[in-house]
Amino acid sequence: MSGNGARGEAADVGTSASGVTVIGLGPMGRAMARSFLAAGHPVTVWNRTASRADELVAAGARRAATAADAVRANELVVLSLTDYRAMYDILGGAGDALAGRVVANLGSDTPEVTRGAATWLAERGAELVTGGVMAPADLVGKDGAYVFYSGSRQAFDAHAATLQVIGRTEFLGADHGLAQLYYQAMLQVFLTSLATHLQTFAMVAAAGVPAADFLSHAVANAHDIAAYLPDAARAVDEGRHPGDLASVIMMGASADHVAGASRDLGLDTALPDAVRSLYDRAIARGHGEDSWTSLVEVMRKP
Repeated sequence: MSGNGARGEAADVGTSASGVTVIGLGPMGRAMARSFLAAGHPVTVWNRTASRADELVAAGARRAATAADAVRANELVVLSLTDYRAMYDILGGAGDALAGRVVANLGSDTPEVTRGAATWLAERGAELVTGGVMAPADLVGKDGAYVFYSGSRQAFDAHAATLQVIGRTEFLGADHGLAQLYYQAMLQVFLTSLATHLQTFAMVAAAGVPAADFLSHAVANAHDIAAYLPDAARAVDEGRHPGDLASVIMMGASADHVAGASRDLGLDTALPDAVRSLYDRAIARGHGEDSWTSLVEVMRKP
C-alpha cells in the first residue's frame, strides 16, 4: 500500500505527494479513509478516540500520535468533523505543521463560518478547500456520491484526483462559502421533505390507515413535485409571480385545511402551521392574488 506497513503506527511519517491525512473517524471519516486506501493512497489517520483507527490501521493506514503529526504527514488534510469549531479545537495546537497544507474541511457549518475558517488557516500558512459531501457514509466512494467544493481553484486542482476517490467532485468557485451554501440548501430539502413525509404517514396512520398502504401515493407525489421546480426557480430569479393558476389565497386555504386535519387527528401541528403561516403573511403583505411562488418574498424579508 505505497509504503504503508500492515500495521503502521506512524510516529515518523514523511510528507507524501499522493498521500492523504484523515482527521475525524466517525462513520463518514472511516468511509473516506477506506476509500483512499482502496484507491492506493498512503493514508494517515488521527482521532481523539484512538481506537476508532484500529480497523483502518489493520487495513494499512498509519496512525499519527498527535493531530500535529497527522497534519505534517501529508500535504492534503481531510477533516471529517461535526462542525468547524471542532477544527479549531483540534488544529489550534498544530502550530507550524499547518504551513503549506491544503485542508479540505468536509464537515458541516454555515457559509459565513467557513469564510472565517479560510482566513484563520491562511494566517497559519494553509489553504482551505470547503466541501459538502452529498452521500451517506455507506455510499462514500460509490456511484452516485458527489461532493461540493469551493475555495482556491489551484489548491483544489492539486488534489482533485485524490478527492475524486470519495465521490464525483463539483467545484463551485472561489468563495469558500459556496460549497456550504449548496450543501445546506440540499439539506434543507432533505430534512424538510423527510419531516413532511413523516407528518403525512402520521396523518393516515392516525386515521387507521397503515403508512405502507399510502406509500405508493407518497412516492408518486414526491416525483410529481419536481415538475413545479423549473417555473418556481424562474419566478424567484425574475421576481415575477403571476397567480392565474395557483394563487396564494387558493393555496393558503389548502394549507389551512391541512393544518386543521392534523389538529383534528390529535397530531402535533408545528410543521403544517409553519407552512400556513407563510401563506397568511404573504396575504397580509398583499400577495393574495399572486402565485404561491411569492412566498419567497416573505422568506427574503421576514
